[in-house]
Amino acid sequence: ITPASMTIVFLSITIGTIMTMSSSNWLMAWIGLELNMLAILPIISKPKTTRASEATTKYFLTQAIASAMMLLSSTINVWQTGNWNILELKNKFSTTIMALSLMMKMGAAPIHFWLPEVLQGTTLQTALLITTWQKIAPVTLMYMISNNIQPTILVSAGILSMIIGGLGGINQTQLRKMMAYSSINNLGWTITIMAFSPNMALMNICTYIIMTTPIFLMMTNMST
Repeated sequence: ITPASMTIVFLSITIGTIMTMSSSNWLMAWIGLELNMLAILPIISKPKTTRASEATTKYFLTQAIASAMMLLSSTINVWQTGNWNILELKNKFSTTIMALSLMMKMGAAPIHFWLPEVLQGTTLQTALLITTWQKIAPVTLMYMISNNIQPTILVSAGILSMIIGGLGGINQTQLRKMMAYSSINNLGWTITIMAFSPNMALMNICTYIIMTTPIFLMMTNMST
């Protein structure tokens, strides 16, 4: 990949995230997430290895399914309410599907299976990108609809993520998988807090990103 191509890719990732965060319309938010997802695929597949190709495929399929669920949810809501506004997600079925799709995009339990496998097949820099920047857009959307999501769903998924993240990382010898389970564990806390104090949940994810970034950078320096 040429430097110009990488510039376009990173610009697309940034624009996609900002578009999703600043959007009040489900369709624009979905487009932002799609742009973000498609832009990171060349980065994951940059190492010309079988494992990288496998990670790219797993990431694409998982994110594509989550995007389809998200589009289905917003379409059902529009059918019921006639409104694309993100804050107007009133249909309970739509809200549940949307919550699950965002959890899948973030890598939270019970739809976390892809995250350790994808991180294991990527470079440390890409793993850093997936566990930090790629979470910002879905977490923002979950923050925006948190008042409409049933607290039981958030707390259940959060506690499950904590348990899986905590237990999954215990027996790991692979650093990237360990960081993946750490990410799942932190998402559990974020989602649980989201049910009670969305602002505190944002603070939690920001703290995680700030603390995780130097760890990945240190691991990168150690491996070179």
